[in-house]
Amino acid sequence: MKKQERTCMSCGTQNCYRKEGKFPGFCLTGRLDPEELAEVLDLYRDGSQVSKVARAAAEIEGRYFGTLTRVEEIVAFAKALGARKIGIAACVGLAAEALTFAKILEVKGLESYGVICKVGSVDKSEIGIPEELKVQPGSHEALCNPVMQARLLNKRKTDLNVIIGLCVGHDSLFIKYSKALVTTLITKDRVLGHNPAAALYTSGFYYKRLLNRDEPK
Repeated sequence: MKKQERTCMSCGTQNCYRKEGKFPGFCLTGRLDPEELAEVLDLYRDGSQVSKVARAAAEIEGRYFGTLTRVEEIVAFAKALGARKIGIAACVGLAAEALTFAKILEVKGLESYGVICKVGSVDKSEIGIPEELKVQPGSHEALCNPVMQARLLNKRKTDLNVIIGLCVGHDSLFIKYSKALVTTLITKDRVLGHNPAAALYTSGFYYKRLLNRDEPK
């Protein structure tokens, strides 16, 4: 088996954060092209959307580190960007959570427009999904429609879009087709109560199977 290249995930020093130690020989920071790094820094400084987003995110981290929930951070982020119309791309299974978030946005003086993942109500068979791979075979089962979610929010000219529980892959398509900047409030994990990091924390015990080489069936 080919030896995997060492990256930041192999590092035990994290010297890039505080510069209180030494960079290991394989360190990506130590091997960066200075011109490329300068080009990236220019993006953060030139007054473009990239610059505004980078500054807003860093300033919110500095002001509220460890004190705001992610819901509150998204509100603060939207206001820092001057975003007024917030798009919500939600999973049908988290419609109640999306409604609560919409109410919070309203209280905070922000407008919201939500689109559920099953918009269009197109059966999964229309894109070639066999009946046996439906959650309930033999029934009308609408496919998740992230491209349409993005298109509808694009038409509303939202300033910032928030993902609430879209499936793995469907979230990727939504991000690809969204014209507005996208952030995530909830990452879906039906098994772990939408806390996917729990699988990492318990990979040494409850979820040892994660470190087995066998692929999921």
